[in-house]
Amino acid sequence: MNPDLWWWERWWLRRTLRFRITVVATGAALLCLLAFTLLAPLLIGHVQVGAVDRELERAGVTRLLDVAGAPVDGGPPLDLTAADIRQLRAGESVLRPDGDSAHRWVGRVEFTDDGTPRLRVTGDVLVGYAEANRLGTRWLALAAVAVALLVGVATWLAVRTSLRPVERMRVAAGELPHGRRLPLPDARDELRGLAVALNALLARRDEASDRLRRFTGDAAHELRSPVTSVRAQAEVAVAHPDPDFSLEVLESVVEESQRMSALVDALLILARADSGELPRPEPVDLVLQAQAAVDRLGEVEPVVLVTAPMGACLVWAAGPEVELVLDNLLRNAVRYAQNQIRVSVLPAGREVRVVVDDDGHGIPEEHRGRVFERFYRVESDRGRASGGFGLGLALVAHLVLARRGAVRAAESPEGGARVEVRWPVYR
Repeated sequence: MNPDLWWWERWWLRRTLRFRITVVATGAALLCLLAFTLLAPLLIGHVQVGAVDRELERAGVTRLLDVAGAPVDGGPPLDLTAADIRQLRAGESVLRPDGDSAHRWVGRVEFTDDGTPRLRVTGDVLVGYAEANRLGTRWLALAAVAVALLVGVATWLAVRTSLRPVERMRVAAGELPHGRRLPLPDARDELRGLAVALNALLARRDEASDRLRRFTGDAAHELRSPVTSVRAQAEVAVAHPDPDFSLEVLESVVEESQRMSALVDALLILARADSGELPRPEPVDLVLQAQAAVDRLGEVEPVVLVTAPMGACLVWAAGPEVELVLDNLLRNAVRYAQNQIRVSVLPAGREVRVVVDDDGHGIPEEHRGRVFERFYRVESDRGRASGGFGLGLALVAHLVLARRGAVRAAESPEGGARVEVRWPVYR
């Protein structure tokens, strides 16, 4: 937990979700009800005053005063201030508290026959005005607390019921074996969506785990062969020391070490690609890259021809990736071609195609969909003659697909194999 948080924040975050939701709902309900309770005296007073005003219109006590507030009807003086008299002359009402009660007065100005202004006021007593406000406020406050408690209990039960599928998922996740999934709640709500998303995550985890297990087993098997060969030859050389034989063993050890180094390099590239560690994409000219890949082959037995446009064909990739893809395609073609290899760079709308054709024995149709899998080989030979680990085309597929490209294997017009890769064109 973040040490920069206040103690009460840390305490709050340690509480359960059910507790926090209940406290928030109860507190919000209590605050709203207490605010209503504080307004209760105004509401109660408004109701009482409204009732008295209706009574005054029907049968209130009427007095006649002059405009200064002095009685002119022979009655006793009224307990009204100069400010009250001004309000009454203006047609406004006056409420004067008197202990637990209150006096309510309304007035209007009239004129006698000789034009003298007189103030006619009508009043009545609001018995128990203050006491009614106090009792009403008290009972409303108690009702607010009771309702808030009911809201808290209802919220607790509702949250407990709603989170029950989460608890089942938590228990199931703790005991979930490989290949199993979380139970889905019956309700079509957010929790079901969460369970579906978690099951998809578990499926990807299981798939990655299976792929890693197969990858580790295949890598161990591939490394075991050259290591075993080196060890066996070294043991023979030690048991039968001979200068000429020792030189032959060293040459074989160097060759096997180079094969192991190539295998380890390929495995590292695949591991980085699996983890998403790809270089930043940039415009790459496939025409130049194809010619450079052919030049890197040097002098080889099959003739390598390049067919490409005169201008540049830019794709959205990374230079080292494209080099690795083209090198693997050409090495694979050289291994099986008899007389000729053709490399074609073909713009195709939003993509650029690189097609490598050879005149070898080709790839049987039933194997074309699997030659891009790791450690998969059409031939079972693992010796130096074939020289492959089954990782070259897997690297090609992985790097191209990571850039939203495509790969496929087909039959070449030359009679051998055709491997085609597509990259998105740079715009």
